[in-house]
Amino acid sequence: MYRPLADEIRPSDLSQVVGQTHILGSGGILRRIIESGEIPNMVFYGPSGTGKTTVANIIARRTNRTLRKLNATTAGIADIKSIIAELDTMLTPGGVLLYLDEIQYFNKKQQQSLLEFIEDGRITLVASTTENPYFYVYNALLSRSTVFEFKQIPPDQVLPAVLRAIGIMEEREGVTAELESGAAEHIAQGCGGDVRKAVNAVELLFSAAPRRGGKVGITLSDVKAVSQRSAMRYDREGDDHFDILSALMKAMRGSDPDAALHYLARLLEAGDLLGACRRILCSASEDIGLAYPLAAPIVKACVDSALQLGLPEARLPLAEAVILLATSPKSNSVVSAIDRAMADVRAGKTGPIPREMQNVHADGAGFEREQGYVYPHSHPDHWVRQQYLPEALAGTRYYEYGDNKTEQAAKAYWDRIKGV
Repeated sequence: MYRPLADEIRPSDLSQVVGQTHILGSGGILRRIIESGEIPNMVFYGPSGTGKTTVANIIARRTNRTLRKLNATTAGIADIKSIIAELDTMLTPGGVLLYLDEIQYFNKKQQQSLLEFIEDGRITLVASTTENPYFYVYNALLSRSTVFEFKQIPPDQVLPAVLRAIGIMEEREGVTAELESGAAEHIAQGCGGDVRKAVNAVELLFSAAPRRGGKVGITLSDVKAVSQRSAMRYDREGDDHFDILSALMKAMRGSDPDAALHYLARLLEAGDLLGACRRILCSASEDIGLAYPLAAPIVKACVDSALQLGLPEARLPLAEAVILLATSPKSNSVVSAIDRAMADVRAGKTGPIPREMQNVHADGAGFEREQGYVYPHSHPDHWVRQQYLPEALAGTRYYEYGDNKTEQAAKAYWDRIKGV
């Protein structure tokens, strides 16, 4: 019976697990918990192929509890009830260790059905998810569990797994692998921190490679073809989507054009043109604002061009916009001003609009009153002192001039006219 290489190579001991040294290394908290044999309820959170299922299997072998596995993409209430029915029977003398993969696909009712048995210890839950558990796992379950984050595995730690996979394939097929220089390193680099992808790539390369006299030739060009785009981790509705968008915005705000271009490239390689456009448009007003007001129309023109061109040509105007924003002077005075104003409105600090600010035409025939509005353009410098805010907010200041040249010039102008 065929057995996938990724399953055959799966570690059976913690010492064989690739990566996750922050929790599984010598003295790591998760390692110490597993070695103690006292397994609490846990949620493993991280990208695919980083060892979550492997560690759960190792835990199962170290406990005296009966292991039950469910995948939330296919399991339902009936499967949970079936496990519950086994409790306190000869089938589960020490209780159940339930490994629940992709827990984010269980709804609230399904997750809550486990609470009673987790509470009294008859079920120990080890759940895994590729999504942020604080968004997808319900609080009642989270409060009874400890979350451990599994991180993307760096290429230098993936490489030993690649070499081990090559060794297993050589033994399985009775051949000797001849790898072109840099081929194994490219597999480790191209998997995007996903060991399963790397191992699958090795198996695929062996199946496609020509055999000559008991030798298998694996070329760098074949490796590149297999690993093409595989380093990309992206899900339009997952954490990677929001992480890359956030990184793009922060790189532009932080005035780092190289980092901003990197994250833009990752978005465009994933085909997320609209996501990139929205972040770029937002940054023009949020991070540059009045320090360089022309950035907004320039960026809008770049975004319009990108949307009309489509990919791959859209990369050019978007790169232009990203570099412009990253290298522009920065001001968040617009953000601070509108946020202060909205905070007051939400807090009920409003009050009647002053009579002179009201729409005079709204009075209607037969009900006209003296409005009292003074027309600024009829006065020197097109300004006259009068109260524009409601009485309850008189004197409130929301906007503070930024310390950049453009806003300071505007401040000097109005300070002179207003006699400040």
